[in-house]
Amino acid sequence: ALFGTDAPLHFEIGMGSGEHLAARADMLPDHAFVGAEPFVNGMVGALGHVRDMGLTNVRLHMGDALEVLARIPDGALSFVYLLHPDPWRKARHAKRRMMNDGPLDMIAAKLKPGGEFRFGTDHPIYLRHALMVMRRHTQQFEWLISGPADFQNRPGGWSETRYEAKARRQGHEVWYFRFRRR
Repeated sequence: ALFGTDAPLHFEIGMGSGEHLAARADMLPDHAFVGAEPFVNGMVGALGHVRDMGLTNVRLHMGDALEVLARIPDGALSFVYLLHPDPWRKARHAKRRMMNDGPLDMIAAKLKPGGEFRFGTDHPIYLRHALMVMRRHTQQFEWLISGPADFQNRPGGWSETRYEAKARRQGHEVWYFRFRRR
């Protein structure tokens, strides 16, 4: 109803300034994109990309991504993106990470069978945490991997975010993960 079409629906959690969302929306004009970001500066950047690129296939929400995700009908999403989320570095804050059982159960419910969940990080502790959590979700997700190159190189159509560029400038390794909804 938001787009007036049955186009494949993409959702980006914590889109930052929206570089990735805008690039994907520009690359796939016949798809529909929703991005959620809780911070004003990120929203301003994303709105600038939407305006400057003339994107009509994007809708933005300033606030909690899980609130938006809860309102999306089950099985409606073709793609969900979680790129360089806040790592919540302290162990006592790990429960706040988006890569946890509750959010992953919701993402699985909202993705259509065959839909794709993409996750990227440069934070080694978050990486280990995310892989540990994903191991508990093998009934819902299939890891799309044939070897190390699949998570060491950015897949085609996955544009660089400013967080990824910053991580590379700082000499950090970046990891990319693709999971298909079973």
